[in-house]
Amino acid sequence: MRSPLFTPRWIGLHLVAVLVAVVCVAGTYWQGTTAFEPDRDVITNPVEDLADAVSITDLGEPGEFLHPNLTTNTAVEASGHFDAESQLLVPQRMDGDEGYAVVIPLVTGEGVALPVNRGWSEDGTDLPAPPEGEVTVTGWLQPPQEHAEGFVPMGRPEVGTVERIAPSVLVGEWDYRIYAAYVTLPEREPAVDGLTPVPPPEPPTEFTINWRSLSYAVQWAMFGVSAVVFWIILMRRELAEARTRNTGRASAENGEDSDQPVGAGS
Repeated sequence: MRSPLFTPRWIGLHLVAVLVAVVCVAGTYWQGTTAFEPDRDVITNPVEDLADAVSITDLGEPGEFLHPNLTTNTAVEASGHFDAESQLLVPQRMDGDEGYAVVIPLVTGEGVALPVNRGWSEDGTDLPAPPEGEVTVTGWLQPPQEHAEGFVPMGRPEVGTVERIAPSVLVGEWDYRIYAAYVTLPEREPAVDGLTPVPPPEPPTEFTINWRSLSYAVQWAMFGVSAVVFWIILMRRELAEARTRNTGRASAENGEDSDQPVGAGS
């Protein structure tokens, strides 16, 4: 026997239920996304931030965590001289290509250095010399790399290599007290000349909860769940009524057979 849930009436109800469910899911997703959208007031442009760079000395001391709100687009300014003899390479990929980040200490004081990422080199050879004498650089302060982000080099570059840019690694290579972060230089800095500039870091995207949109998302979700539950209840009721009708019909047919006189029709 064909299921009562496949009659034209029920097929229409199924389509309506699916449509309601899809609309509720879409409404929940839309309002939920809106509730947690990044606050446009806190999204910054890393390049524009360089104009408001703060001195590295205002953020903390070497060897200490520089700032509780350190982000990957904090623009800083530092003065000192480059120690060209201590320049190192860090295997890293750029746009899928294997190469090396060129890292050099900027000596900012007696026995104190700030790691600086000058740029990227494909083979780590024929590296341009850094500027000589006292310089002032501006770049983006970035936290130490927690793990290697590159590859294991097969060749032997002219300069020594380390696995990542982190004070815990660099302290074994440089005889300086090191800031617990490093600076990536923009293209306009003279120290980048002859190297491929490293792209500016992605700006942070903080968000504030939009409680109205969040409440709408909850309402959409509750309405969708209620619609599905109501749909299931209606189907169960229809099936129960169909079983009752079938049982009554079968009983009636059996009753008619039992009322027929024995031997009738013989």
